[in-house]
Amino acid sequence: MLILTSTGFFNKKIADVFLKELNKAPQLAKVAFVPTASRTPHELKYIESSKEELFELGIKPENLVIFNLDKKVIATDLDGFDVLYVCGGNTFYLMKKINETGFDKTIKAFVKKGGLYVGVSAGSVVAGPVIKIALPFDENDSNLTNFDGLGLVDVIISPHYIENDKAIIENYAKSSACKVIALTDSQALLVNGELKEIFE
Repeated sequence: MLILTSTGFFNKKIADVFLKELNKAPQLAKVAFVPTASRTPHELKYIESSKEELFELGIKPENLVIFNLDKKVIATDLDGFDVLYVCGGNTFYLMKKINETGFDKTIKAFVKKGGLYVGVSAGSVVAGPVIKIALPFDENDSNLTNFDGLGLVDVIISPHYIENDKAIIENYAKSSACKVIALTDSQALLVNGELKEIFE
């Protein structure tokens, strides 16, 4: 199960979907929290906002465990966790660190076992088959040449959609083998197996 968003639970309807799909009292849920994509002071402010949103929904601070992929040693499984929350920031840096640490295998195994993946911005983009759609919006300062994503879903997510981006998205979609779904800051894509539903 995946909930892919631009801005997390900014929209209360998305928060409600999260609580429903969590399938247990939030006070009992354990969250693996990945802030790695955020590096600048501006981006890091959103990390704190994301934490606060989770706490406001009932997640206990002691049940939120930070997985910093800048560290070399990362757990090889997420047994005991209910939610994997992957924050926004630079898409290319995030993808690089996910691959370097081998956390890509951990994520795929977690989702395959039925864990709930929540993506925010870059965290949503990397869930797709390719991440190249982020090039006009994020600097590829990691010098990635392989733009493969995690392939957790078969659609490409473009977050923070506004009308001015329409031509960029449409041009990319014309040359893409995969469907592109552009999400505004108040939308989310819920993916449950083959079922995909947009909430706004």
